[in-house]
Amino acid sequence: MLEKTTRINFLFDFYQELLTPKQRNYMEMYYLEDLSLGEISESFDVSRQAVYDNIRRTETMLESYEKKLHLYEKFAERRQIVEQLESRLTDTNDSEIKELINLLKELE
Repeated sequence: MLEKTTRINFLFDFYQELLTPKQRNYMEMYYLEDLSLGEISESFDVSRQAVYDNIRRTETMLESYEKKLHLYEKFAERRQIVEQLESRLTDTNDSEIKELINLLKELE
């Protein structure tokens, strides 16, 4: 469950601009603010089922965007490469390379 939540949070970060304001609100409240379906449904005066359906549809859309655009996949690969570079740099003292790695991290 934690892996799914982490993945959805990353996908939301990458693709939130492609969502409607309502979808963004529901996702933010559910995943970022950790509100329950009941709490969200009270805020919007809709049923819990409506909130649940909207969140599930939005998750499916986020996965569909990722399947086409691969932004999260590429991010994860870059992150892994940076970690490998860092681990190999512990043996050397090349400050220029370390600075470049820090610049790469800041781009994330």
